[in-house]
Amino acid sequence: MIRQGVQVAGRCEVCGGSATRDVGQFFDRGVLGWGTEGRCADCPHGWCEEDSGPVTPEDIRQALLRAHGPSRLRLPGDLPSLVPVQLALRSARGLSLGEARAQATELAAAGLLGTLVEMEALALHLRERCIAAIVEPAT
Repeated sequence: MIRQGVQVAGRCEVCGGSATRDVGQFFDRGVLGWGTEGRCADCPHGWCEEDSGPVTPEDIRQALLRAHGPSRLRLPGDLPSLVPVQLALRSARGLSLGEARAQATELAAAGLLGTLVEMEALALHLRERCIAAIVEPAT
């Protein structure tokens, strides 16, 4: 399992008090998922939500990127053909052929950016197809 999380301060939607929210993203048994739970310090309001699918809510992604910075997925060398990369990206992300072609080209050039969990999940899909992939901080 690959996971990454962060704690975010905010306002309670019930009383307007101080709320703390734990948000995270994980990749477990081939599934990309996300979760959020929170509690208010000033009232009994609390919540917990978890889901999975190819797209994590943008507020959770942005909180992770702000806290941890982006990760870069890159290929370590030249490939004779980007077709296997396109197939892996289509399978992992549910992309159209054109979108997969564009992302494969970007991956082969500068690499793809995202959260650590997203990039590690894509790297696993590539490695399953015998395509070497490296995930590193994007700094």
